[in-house]
Amino acid sequence: MDFKTLKTFQTIVKYGSFIRAAEEMNYVQSTVTMQMQKLEAELGILLIERGKKFRLTEAGRLFHEQSLQIVKHMDQLQTNLSDLQMGDAGDIRLGVTEPTASYRLPAILGSFLSEYPKIRISVEIGNTPTLAERLHRGEIDLALCSAPDWSLELYFEPLFKESFVVLMPENHELAQQPLITPEHLRGHRLLITAATCPYRRKLERVLQETGSHPLDTMEIGSMTALQFYVESGLGIALVPEITLRPVLAGTTVRTLSGDLIDMTFGILSQPSEYPLSQASLKLYQALKQELSTG
Repeated sequence: MDFKTLKTFQTIVKYGSFIRAAEEMNYVQSTVTMQMQKLEAELGILLIERGKKFRLTEAGRLFHEQSLQIVKHMDQLQTNLSDLQMGDAGDIRLGVTEPTASYRLPAILGSFLSEYPKIRISVEIGNTPTLAERLHRGEIDLALCSAPDWSLELYFEPLFKESFVVLMPENHELAQQPLITPEHLRGHRLLITAATCPYRRKLERVLQETGSHPLDTMEIGSMTALQFYVESGLGIALVPEITLRPVLAGTTVRTLSGDLIDMTFGILSQPSEYPLSQASLKLYQALKQELSTG
C-alpha cells in the first residue's frame, strides 16, 4: 500500500466516481481501477461494491474514515518537507553578543519572521569566546559577534564596526574635555566588563600600548548595565554608542580619540565544508543585508 493509492481511494470516495477521480488526479481510468484492485488485494477485502451505483462496503467505510487522517498527515508532511528544502521552514539556533542582541536584532528578526513565519529561531546571548566554542561543537548554527580565536577554524564575515564613546557623570572633571585620549583615563575609576569580553581585552591592549594604566577599576559583568553604574557616579566607562539612545540623565558622552577601541562585528559560521541549511542561509543573507555597512 502506498500513499498515492490511498489518495486515489480518498478521491474516489470524495467524488463517488472512478471517472471523476481519474480526471481530478490526471490519470486514465484504467490506472484508478488497477490501483483499487491492487489495494483490495493487499488488504484481502472488498472496499467498493461493484455495480452501477457507487457504494462502499462496510470495510470500505471503516478504511475511508481511518485513512483520512493518514492522508491529511502525509499531505502536511510533504508540504513541510518541501518548505524545509526551499528554506521556508526550519529551526535555526542563533548566538549573539550584546549590544546587538538588544538593540539591533529584534527589529531584524521581526521583519525576517514576517516573511518566513514557518522558520523558528532560538536566540542565545553570550560572549564571543562562548559562542565560537558552541558553534565549533555544532550547538548553534550562526553567531553574531566580534572576530573569534582563529584557532577554531571558523569563518568570520565582517559587517560593521561597533563605535565606542566615553560615558561619565555630567559633573565629572573629564566632562570639560571635548575629546578624551587614553592618557586622560589615568587615575580615574574605569568601569569594565567581564574578563572574557573581547571589548575589554581590546581596551586593555590599547591602554597598555599607550602606557595609560588606570589605577582603579571596577568590574561590571554586563556591558548594557555599565551606563547605570556611571549614572550612580561609580566611575566612567567606554560603552557602545548604540546603547546610549537616549543618554541617561545625569551623564554625558565624550568622543574617544581615533577609533582605537571600535570593534569589528560580523557573522560567524562553520567553514564551507559544513554548508548551512536553506533556512539558515536565508537568515545569514538577511543579517548581512541589514547589518552590513558595505
